[in-house]
Amino acid sequence: MKNGGKAGQDWSHLMRLAIAGDQRAYQELLTAMTPVLRGLIRARAGGMDMSWCEDVVQETLLAIHLKRATWDSDQPLRPWVYAIARHKLVDAFRRRGRSVHVPVEDFAETLQAEPEPDSFEKRDADVLIARLPERDSALLRCLAVEERGNEECGARLGLSAGALRVALHRALQRLARLRQEGEL
Repeated sequence: MKNGGKAGQDWSHLMRLAIAGDQRAYQELLTAMTPVLRGLIRARAGGMDMSWCEDVVQETLLAIHLKRATWDSDQPLRPWVYAIARHKLVDAFRRRGRSVHVPVEDFAETLQAEPEPDSFEKRDADVLIARLPERDSALLRCLAVEERGNEECGARLGLSAGALRVALHRALQRLARLRQEGEL
């Protein structure tokens, strides 16, 4: 996939492999996806600072990770990813008190930004997750940072599949509350 890869195969193929358990494919997908999302969000940010844009990129990547099982693998991945990015961008503007309309068409044909190292990703995730209660922190580290599957994380934390979903939902709500209260 270096240097653009095959446009028809790119992200969709990698996501199918990742969902099947191929961690290497998942890492390659995230590595390819991050600079594209960063360029897309920066282009639509309307003068917002780099750290604000990076927060939106991280929120988008986390949402993609957490919702990856909802993607219809018979459909191309890019429109699904761009829809998530659009929603996260609109949410971020709303939190800042700005009303914004970002047409879906703007995300349909976007040129990829040049890949660049993502120096903020791990540090930011660690800082955000560390502010949560221990169980929430352990759950999010397992799922999002370590990229483990639901089954493995559930076993590690002693949670059934249903309890894991409930705990994840609550952890994300706490994270959102901290963010809204300005603690993150």
